[in-house]
Amino acid sequence: MRSRIRDDVFMRILVLEPFDRGSHAAFLSDWAAHSCHSLTRLGLAGRHWKWRMRHAAVTLAREVSGRCAAGESWDVLFCSDMLNLAEFIGLAPEAVRGLPRVAYFHENQLTYPTRHDGERDQHFAYSNFMTCLAADEVWFNSGWHRDDFLGALDGFLRRMPDHGEVDLVNAIRSRSRVMSPGVVVPDLEQSTRTGPPRIVWAARWEHDKGPELFFDACTELHRRGYEFRLIVLGESFPQLPTVFSEARTTFADHIEHWGYAPDRETYCRLLNTGHVVVSTAHHEFFGLSMLEAAALGCTPVAPRALAYPETLGESAHFHDGTARGVADAIQAAAEERRPRREVAEAIRRRYLWSRRVDEFDSRIGSVARQGGLS
Repeated sequence: MRSRIRDDVFMRILVLEPFDRGSHAAFLSDWAAHSCHSLTRLGLAGRHWKWRMRHAAVTLAREVSGRCAAGESWDVLFCSDMLNLAEFIGLAPEAVRGLPRVAYFHENQLTYPTRHDGERDQHFAYSNFMTCLAADEVWFNSGWHRDDFLGALDGFLRRMPDHGEVDLVNAIRSRSRVMSPGVVVPDLEQSTRTGPPRIVWAARWEHDKGPELFFDACTELHRRGYEFRLIVLGESFPQLPTVFSEARTTFADHIEHWGYAPDRETYCRLLNTGHVVVSTAHHEFFGLSMLEAAALGCTPVAPRALAYPETLGESAHFHDGTARGVADAIQAAAEERRPRREVAEAIRRRYLWSRRVDEFDSRIGSVARQGGLS
């Protein structure tokens, strides 16, 4: 017998996050800060992601069992794609096994790009499949992400030797929803942005974000004699693409900032001074950093692909994926006469957490009141 929510509006949400770092952590902190509900957040350190996906169900089930024994209870369960929800439910105490369940997909392990062919461990893709089956609703951060994952899942299951259970893809689709996260940015006074255009990179320093194309476009702008400054932000890791060290030397005279911002205030201030924010990503399930930059007045330049047409819409200048095309789009974005406040307001109207929270609170309440899968 599945439990049901109390009749009042306030809810207690049990949140399980095996990788409590970066965008996953920010999502939960921002939702909790704006929500009318109470979120009990059980998270594991954001490192060793493969190990987290394998052991988190065991570790979190033990912690939840202890909390239940101490008298804690909840109305609904919410987890990210990093948890094998089916395994967790099998190990969880009875009181939690009966809760309605929502799984949120920030990314997935079936279509997330890998550097080399054969690098993907299909076990993690299947874990994502099991989480979908165990959830009452599956939420994706963009419609493109939902369609990308479910399309690939269909093909993945068809390659199984037998009992692929392909029909379950449509069952998952029927209880999937697009629930785009919000952004939180300060209401800074718009910078006058004098001098040459400041071009912002605000992505992770990894191969899937396409840094080679970005710096090739910068080389093309330099070849044209186009004056510009560079603000290169984003998280870096011990194994960096070599293009970053090369670019730091090549564009030394253009660099205004280089490296991870020391704090959120500095990060937002730097975005606020930019003219254009650029993505050359090979994949993007949502694009939070691009939306943050746009909400602070940077005009976005992005591929006409992935989640970007959906999330950025008419606010963006789209490029064709070539160095020349990216350079053209940067120049057009930097030189357009549209007030930069207009770009920021268009993004803020759609994506500020203060505007997004009602949908999140309402929808999870609906799942809880329906009592989950029969």
